[in-house]
Amino acid sequence: MPQKRVSSDDVKSAVRRHYAQAVTTAGSCCGGSSCGTAEPGGSLAKLAGYTDGDLQALPTVSVESSLGCGNPLAFSEVKAGQTVLDIGSGAGIDCLLAAERVGPEGKVIGLDMTPEMLAKAEEAAARAGADNVEFRRGEAEQMPLEDVSVDWIVSNCVINLSPEKPRVFSEIARVLRSGGEIAISDIVLADDLPDSVVEDVRYWTGCVSGAIRESDYLAGLRRAGLEQVRVTNRFVYDAATIDSLISGCVDVPAEEATGLLAGKLASVLIRGKKN
Repeated sequence: MPQKRVSSDDVKSAVRRHYAQAVTTAGSCCGGSSCGTAEPGGSLAKLAGYTDGDLQALPTVSVESSLGCGNPLAFSEVKAGQTVLDIGSGAGIDCLLAAERVGPEGKVIGLDMTPEMLAKAEEAAARAGADNVEFRRGEAEQMPLEDVSVDWIVSNCVINLSPEKPRVFSEIARVLRSGGEIAISDIVLADDLPDSVVEDVRYWTGCVSGAIRESDYLAGLRRAGLEQVRVTNRFVYDAATIDSLISGCVDVPAEEATGLLAGKLASVLIRGKKN
């Protein structure tokens, strides 16, 4: 697997800048609105899992700023009274859906490192009247949460952006309670990327260069202490999907990106548990 030669600091700075800008031009990255409206054979809606009912019940501000590649909550068993953490909560779409699941006795924590995203999420939560949701500024590699404090962790196309994934996996295991579970939608590699992509920070912010092999992702979670780690949904991006995914997200010609990336990326849903 090629070494990621872009520095961690450069990656984080670029990601912050990119998503601060993206929140004002919704649906431009990491699946964005195209991921929520496309399904295999023409669109990714079946993979993303958001229903019309889901979206209609949410504030427009969170739906229009959604930048995920799936709907991890659609496949989870989040229950009333539980505590849910959303890593990289963005504009809050998954937090608000989780808030409905956990009810007034439960709690949802949205974690994001981009102030502009947090402001958008807080606006959305206020409009939704979601009193059981709070948002915290922080990084996935060092979460501002207590040990063994959450029942569920969800994340939507965010961990691939981290240049220090083993730290993220360790933090996931640290904050999960015994019996706690994960439902993570993310981008992984189906094939190795060219060095020209690996070394280009623009592809990092586009949820490309930071992607790792599916097997490495699962192994990393297992090393951190999680069990029953497996992929339950998988969709490999073909040329047409890459064209729509990258358009407006990476500042390179669409034809170039498609030629370099078709068949090399996949969207997956990963499940696991802490015993």
